[in-house]
Amino acid sequence: MFDSFPHGLSERLDRPTYHADYHRVFASGIRHMNKLERGQNFKERGFASWEAFAAGEWDRALSLADERRDVYAQQFHEAARLGVRQRRLRVVEFPVTPYVQWEFHVLRVRVELGDDIRVMDARRIADIEKDRPVPEVVILGDAAMYEVLYDEDGNAMGCRRFTDRALIQETSAGFDALYERGDGFHDFFDREIAPLPPPAVAYPAGGG
Repeated sequence: MFDSFPHGLSERLDRPTYHADYHRVFASGIRHMNKLERGQNFKERGFASWEAFAAGEWDRALSLADERRDVYAQQFHEAARLGVRQRRLRVVEFPVTPYVQWEFHVLRVRVELGDDIRVMDARRIADIEKDRPVPEVVILGDAAMYEVLYDEDGNAMGCRRFTDRALIQETSAGFDALYERGDGFHDFFDREIAPLPPPAVAYPAGGG
């Protein structure tokens, strides 16, 4: 699964170019968007809930978790208008990192608005990840695929863009197989996230 992905031909795009290309392809007549998220620690500077989380203000972070509710609702409305089905699979390692614990409270807002998110315990795909982790990838129909790139500090820095349809189809098949094995979001949240105590944050909002 995903065996051909590391060797696929791609074009490197910086973050603004990636976003522009993504939105162009998204509106081009594709019928689905699949997103596989693997990283366990990211930085989301500028998002007030994340800034509060990173500063160790857990209660405030939770109160701000639905800060982008209207933005998310508009995104889902636009996807429905374009006829694009969106699915996301979130891989989670144990013990759950503070970032993932925070992120799931934000993802819960997205699910409440209709986002289709399932969760995969990383221990269940250890056989698949013997040589490398599954890719951090966004797939837009069979038109384009993006491996999202981050620096060592967890900041988004663009992507590798793939257009080979055979590779996109192979990667999509891998996504589909894992997605079918994933847990429902609410089942996972209630079982693994809700009981956790407030996390101990290891970095300030402005630091690494």
